[in-house]
Amino acid sequence: MSRAALLVLADGRFPAGGHAHSGGAEAAVKAGRITSAASLEDFCRGRLHTAGLVAGALAAAAVLGVEPRELDAAADARTPSPALRAAARRLGRQLMRAARASWPSAELDALAGEFPKGVHQPVVLGVAARAAGLSPVDAAYCAAYESVSGPATATVRLLSLDPFDATGALARLAPELDRVADAAVEAAGRVVDEGVDALPAASGPLLEVGAEWHAAWPVRLFAS
Repeated sequence: MSRAALLVLADGRFPAGGHAHSGGAEAAVKAGRITSAASLEDFCRGRLHTAGLVAGALAAAAVLGVEPRELDAAADARTPSPALRAAARRLGRQLMRAARASWPSAELDALAGEFPKGVHQPVVLGVAARAAGLSPVDAAYCAAYESVSGPATATVRLLSLDPFDATGALARLAPELDRVADAAVEAAGRVVDEGVDALPAASGPLLEVGAEWHAAWPVRLFAS
């Protein structure tokens, strides 16, 4: 196993499409919920413990070999917003392209063929991590980190926030990210024996509402 593959997969420059999405930050800025580094940190903390936890568990379960079709259905059930479901599948398609180019895999090829319209991004992330020889905890860390790094990067652009302040907010969340990744892996382990109902279903209603509001804007900087 090459741990360097984790650096490639988690790198913000990996062409997986995440740069076009704000993770709900654009709607939160517009609504006045993110106005500074402190409120960005609060937003990211909430996103980490909800969307990040769910994504981490889905990705870790995929590494463990849980059936992707079941995981994709579970992701749908945990994403009430049609706009967020569509965004997750768009991101899944883009990640699939990048992953197949980076780590050629019959499993990735089969998944792409079975789901031409895309699979939820965390499920693809887990299958890609598996193809790269990474572990469930690696995939969980990658998913959890993505859940906060995307909004932080977007907020730098949206508010002209000092990037040092945004990075500091992410650094302060590191201990919580550790705990979320551990909880995600523990839940994924239970999925093997108990089925996908063992996956966490933590939700952020404002993220869901904000996504629908954001999708209706005639002009926006980010796709979601």
